[in-house]
Amino acid sequence: MKKINFLFAIHCHQPVGNFEHVIEDAYNKSYLPFISVLEKYPSVKMTVHYTGILLSWFRDKHPEFLEKLKAMAARGQIEIMTGAYYEPILAVIPDRDKLGQIEKQTEFTKKHLGFSPKGLWLAERIWEPHIAKTLNEAGVEYTALDDYHFISAGLEEKDLNGYFVTEEQGASLNVFPINKNLRYLIPFKMPQETIDYLRSIATEDGSDAAVIADDGEKFGVWPGTFKWVYEERYLDNLFSMLSSESSWINTMTFSEYMAKYTSKGRIYLPAASYFEMMEWSLMTRAGKAFGEITKELRDSGRLERYKRFFKGGFWRNFFVKYPESNNMHKKMLLVSKKVWQAVDKHGSKAGHMQDELWQGQCNCAYWHGVFGGLYLNYLRHAVYEHLINAEKAADAAEHHGKKWIMAETTDFDKDGLDEVLVSTHLMNLYFDPDCGGAMFELDYKPRSFNLVNTLSRKEEVYHQDVLRSQAHQMTLTGTTNGASSIHNVVRVKETGLEKLLTYDRCRKACFVEHFLPPDATIDSYSSGRYRELGDFECARFTHDVLYGNKQVSVVMSREGIVETSGRRHPVKVTKTVTVFADYPEIDVKWELSNQGAADIDVWFGIENNFSLLAGNSPDRYYEIDGKKPADPMLGGKGQSTDIYETRLIDKWSGISIIVDTVPRAGLWRFPVETVSQSEGGFERTFQNSSLLFHWKVSLKKGSPVEFSMKIKLPEGVS
Repeated sequence: MKKINFLFAIHCHQPVGNFEHVIEDAYNKSYLPFISVLEKYPSVKMTVHYTGILLSWFRDKHPEFLEKLKAMAARGQIEIMTGAYYEPILAVIPDRDKLGQIEKQTEFTKKHLGFSPKGLWLAERIWEPHIAKTLNEAGVEYTALDDYHFISAGLEEKDLNGYFVTEEQGASLNVFPINKNLRYLIPFKMPQETIDYLRSIATEDGSDAAVIADDGEKFGVWPGTFKWVYEERYLDNLFSMLSSESSWINTMTFSEYMAKYTSKGRIYLPAASYFEMMEWSLMTRAGKAFGEITKELRDSGRLERYKRFFKGGFWRNFFVKYPESNNMHKKMLLVSKKVWQAVDKHGSKAGHMQDELWQGQCNCAYWHGVFGGLYLNYLRHAVYEHLINAEKAADAAEHHGKKWIMAETTDFDKDGLDEVLVSTHLMNLYFDPDCGGAMFELDYKPRSFNLVNTLSRKEEVYHQDVLRSQAHQMTLTGTTNGASSIHNVVRVKETGLEKLLTYDRCRKACFVEHFLPPDATIDSYSSGRYRELGDFECARFTHDVLYGNKQVSVVMSREGIVETSGRRHPVKVTKTVTVFADYPEIDVKWELSNQGAADIDVWFGIENNFSLLAGNSPDRYYEIDGKKPADPMLGGKGQSTDIYETRLIDKWSGISIIVDTVPRAGLWRFPVETVSQSEGGFERTFQNSSLLFHWKVSLKKGSPVEFSMKIKLPEGVS
């Protein structure tokens, strides 16, 4: 009789910063019912991985679940994998953090589950060759990667029936290929189809392994799966069939398989992740072409033949595709350096400080594909909140609780050009002189809040699907027997999303200069469908840093061009941003100088973007000159004239942002909303509140015009 070894693993995870009710819902719809069904079939063995985020949550909210896992591990029904505790992309965090996060989860597993793990779940199966050495040093014996990694290295699908050995600098690691066919069968097709597939690959000697390792949320959380998996008994039926066919299907854990069978040999794998991830990481134009070629090959039946040579992008390209992701990553590297310097230099205890840092390394907010990820402002906020917490602790060790201010000119974002970082015990302000001299980060440390946690509107490949679905009033396509893979469905949460498909020329930041045409309106400006008459908003400014008594000034200027009446006129813009050591206030002064011979009339605007997370919550609103305007929510749209003071009030976080302008200004305010995809479908997502303060002035040669803006961050909300 032909036999097969079946290695079944699930990986369960919730992001740092996710809502309590979402995690509780996932527990009730997936985590608990899955294990409860598995308990009924003691002959079925599995491997499980829960991220440290979930393990901590189980400990605090459902300790009985940990006891259930502990008992199942003790009787040998489940093997428990370790991982990096807060589920970072292991390849892109510092080595000291890699080892520390793995050690934290391994020790938790030993202490609370009574199990010493041998395997590790690699977040998003993102592999780079140097990882083998790190895992070896952490005491890890094996990990599981997609078969796509192995096929990209030149193997055939028929070769992927066991495990291989790779190494880095002589440090070895066992690697199991995850079977793509099983990933798409389970749980989306009838259980019998899985049994039939296993029969088709069984062998006479019974030494081969079929590996499925995939998200536990597929079993109850993904749309439509709870009804199919539990109410219609898919999982019961699958486990029942596996039990009844145990004479030839041998369910095993990974460690049991390694103990019984030798490896298939040596392998060296390229940097890769699963096929869809490599598609998502491509820049938009390349992503469109990739999708078209993939469709051509699939339609002609040649995709599987050529797929090994057709690799898509590289995960780190998300740092290029989304400057906001790169910002978080480089902030994380900066904070990691500060934390370990505090430990090594000052003998600070790493505990709380490193744990805050590691929470800020959780991968979900750093990228975007079929999951919301980077597009969810509350996930980005959680990253910044924990990184700022860690930074505050490291700074306290360095400055011993004293008030301080410092400025640094450095290539923060690693693009070969310098940024200016100004920090005090109350604030961080980061400026990019080579992109309009904009302030792209403003951390208010007392609340651990990045107030410029924004995301620009950019074209995504799937926006083509939004347009098609809206044109055909489509709400759901791609259904299969029982449930649908989120990779194969098109869901639209509301009609009219195509009207939001507008794209920004520059990153949404603060202190960005605009010169508007006479026919500009709030609608044309907010949608980006107007003609910019100046060349300042994304351009390079010269910069200098001046130090005063308990203050620092960053001076940035540009000699550019403003077009009026069809003619181009030389104009110089100089802005001086002054930051104070003693209080959370920013003074900004602009000087506009006409460098030409003729007098000109201009419509000058200063753009600021602030994110207080919620656009339509009654505890977050505007006050303009002391009064609530019509439609006062931070997601509201409106215009005002001749104003002096604008307040953005967030009673939930206890933050007020006060913007005073001299002279009095006009104001356009509107929400920045994106159209993104998630496992639930295409959706509108609030990103931030955008404000344009504007003036119409005459610029005469030899008579500069000045504007000033004061931003205050008072403690508490009145």
